Amino acid sequence: MALSVNQFQAPEPHSVYSENRRLEASDKEEIAERMKEIDSAIQGFCQYLHTKNMASNTIHVYSYALRQFLCRYRQVDFSNLHLYKVFLLEHYKPQTVNLRIRALNSYLEFTRAKSQKLSMVKIQQRNYLENVISEADYEYLKNCLLRDEKYLYYFIIRFMAATGARVSEVIQFQAEDIRNGYKDLYSKGNKVRRIYIPKALHQDALRWLEASKIQSGDIFLNRFGKRITPAGIRGQLKVLALNYGINPDVVYPHSFRHRFAKSFIEKCGDISLLSDLLGHRNIETTRIYLRRSSSEQYDIINKVVDW
Repeated sequence: MALSVNQFQAPEPHSVYSENRRLEASDKEEIAERMKEIDSAIQGFCQYLHTKNMASNTIHVYSYALRQFLCRYRQVDFSNLHLYKVFLLEHYKPQTVNLRIRALNSYLEFTRAKSQKLSMVKIQQRNYLENVISEADYEYLKNCLLRDEKYLYYFIIRFMAATGARVSEVIQFQAEDIRNGYKDLYSKGNKVRRIYIPKALHQDALRWLEASKIQSGDIFLNRFGKRITPAGIRGQLKVLALNYGINPDVVYPHSFRHRFAKSFIEKCGDISLLSDLLGHRNIETTRIYLRRSSSEQYDIINKVVDW
């Protein structure tokens, strides 16, 4: 059949407009329906994670990973799972890839599709710790905050460095916990982990509560009177580092937990106890604190090697 020139001419504007309207309406309905399905799946998954006593931060991260997957792929099958893994490897660091994979594997457990679970990415173990705040910098920062009467962040970094608690755990401390001298946290499998407040910190914190007239509830509050967030702490720590002339790369929440662990292992040496205090499931995770930091390794090499 011969083709006429008219077949390649653009349709009348009004017909394009009405066709686009029909397509747009159809697309919107399909997208809305799909988003409902995704929201329902995530809601059920979050409820499942709550029954496993997952931390709220973990639930948030896992639900984000599931949403990312479901927004990219309609079906949860072997092919799409591996396509997602390839996507992650192309766009994220190995640690982030493994975190997203753990999230998807938890979802597969929830949906009883364990046979499709993804394997983790192998990460080469470093023989040193990177970007850990030194004891000297920690003491300097602590003294600067005390001198400038920045008591909120003075106690935030002290709690992280003196208890080994994660920032997401520190912000959960309440006035009642300070008076008790410890905080009990419930983790996976209804296990209780007790975070102890050392005597010196305990006494100082009690005086701070009294001076601040905090009788009960959360103690680490933002300017709006709400519980401060990990993101808020992370951002402010960078500002404080710059203000006081400290390398910002070593001033972040988890750095103070590292500081606790390194100081503890140097003074006590009981790696099994340290593993329990940090809430590690595997003692092998704790063994990294037996290693020197890269700067410590360099200093030792300079002292020892003279040939």
